[in-house]
Amino acid sequence: MAYVISDDCVSCGSCAEECPVEAISEGDGKYVIDADTCIDCGTCEETCPNDAVHPGE
Repeated sequence: MAYVISDDCVSCGSCAEECPVEAISEGDGKYVIDADTCIDCGTCEETCPNDAVHPGE
């Protein structure tokens, strides 16, 4: 299950910079994770300063 970014995202870009497969891109008002590219490594969750990244359901 891919990770997701909540509305707590402030578009700082730290998660996108650290993603090893470049699955994260800037969306409309927040960053988004491409579920087909995400490898569930958790790097984005560890990197996010606002706790806006969580495992998807």
